[in-house]
Amino acid sequence: ERCEMVDGQPECIQETFSTCWLAGGPHYRSFDGKTFDFMGTCAYTLTTICSPDPTLPAFSVEVKKEEKKNSKVSSIGSITIHVGNVTVTAVRSENGMVRVNNHRSRLPISLSHGKLRIHQKGKSALIQLNFNLKVLYNWDDHVVVKLPA
Repeated sequence: ERCEMVDGQPECIQETFSTCWLAGGPHYRSFDGKTFDFMGTCAYTLTTICSPDPTLPAFSVEVKKEEKKNSKVSSIGSITIHVGNVTVTAVRSENGMVRVNNHRSRLPISLSHGKLRIHQKGKSALIQLNFNLKVLYNWDDHVVVKLPA
């Protein structure tokens, strides 16, 4: 929930999120609930803003897939979030760390006066932006992206 003033009165508004994810290398689920599998090894955009929106900054969430050693299944090599002039990359197996504009940093991190916060949640990195974009990555084979519906 979030509080908002409605006709001069504070009101709690239920906030709903849309979710997409990538799991185990080839398994995807889009924001509209469709699931599909593919094995490609490339950089893929999971989500981005397609046209200018005054309520959202320009952003993108990308995943780099690579061949997994001794396997026919591709794996996540890294995820990258671009927002404004900041790039955050979480690289597979670099637990407890992210790269901010190519500089490796230990978690937790708060940037842009708290507009971008990154901390560890369980075994995953949680990257949160002030417009309620949330990206959860377990430094291995699972990425979840949540946006306000």
